[in-house]
Amino acid sequence: MSNELGPVAVITGAASGIGRGLAQHAAGLGMRLVLADRDASGVQALCEQLNAAGGRAIACVTDVGDVRQVERLRDRAVEQFGGVDLLFNNAGVMQTGFSWEITEAQWQRMLDVNLGGVINGIRTFMPLLLSQGRAAHVVNTASLAGIVSSPLMAPYNVTKQAVVALSETLHYELAMLGSPVTVSVLCPGPVASEIMASNQVADTAGASFNQLLDSTIRQGMTPAELAAQVFAAIEEKRFWILPHKGFKPALERRVHSILQETNPQFQMTDVEDDAHAAG
Repeated sequence: MSNELGPVAVITGAASGIGRGLAQHAAGLGMRLVLADRDASGVQALCEQLNAAGGRAIACVTDVGDVRQVERLRDRAVEQFGGVDLLFNNAGVMQTGFSWEITEAQWQRMLDVNLGGVINGIRTFMPLLLSQGRAAHVVNTASLAGIVSSPLMAPYNVTKQAVVALSETLHYELAMLGSPVTVSVLCPGPVASEIMASNQVADTAGASFNQLLDSTIRQGMTPAELAAQVFAAIEEKRFWILPHKGFKPALERRVHSILQETNPQFQMTDVEDDAHAAG
């Protein structure tokens, strides 16, 4: 990924949370950045901040659920910087509630952003990365929800587990080709962010769960701490990026349940354990 002008990183969902942390860390490494988000003022303000500190960042307002906009993002990166070395398919939103009460529009929004955004990123950028004939890396942001499920989070569980499956499939395909392009899947637990602001549920059925989830997220690992771990994993070309360790008992129970064909069990303490592990 050597580039005398600095590698080029494209980051979706860059205006806040994990994406913002990745952008700030990448800028500190001298990378040239193409930052995408639906939040036009937020992503532009971040670019101005990074450029004022000596960075090289451009903003591209993008709805990752719209493949034409993702294609425009790719074209902007090529036109401005000549290619792409790192792609972070990171944009995501939250939706909680009983699975049968979540509306069709809410389900579709989650599918479009959390899963469709990654699919669009791969379909749009992978031909470019392969054609460049050099090392490049893709990081797809999933979640611990991509590995273990929780109640009242069906759309989030479904989309994040699909991202894990898609990422693992891509890893195998790139290995089959002997490609210098590699991929990681990022499965963090709570990371301090405003993602719960994207939650459209207004009922009170899951109010206590939402309160706990919001509190856990806000007390989570800082985006800067997470970004440092992500870039270390990229250097190692490591597929699994699991910054939080408190999930292990829940994963062990799930694996045991599958292998023993017993009914799965959920414990609310798993959510709390992740918060403690992140602190």
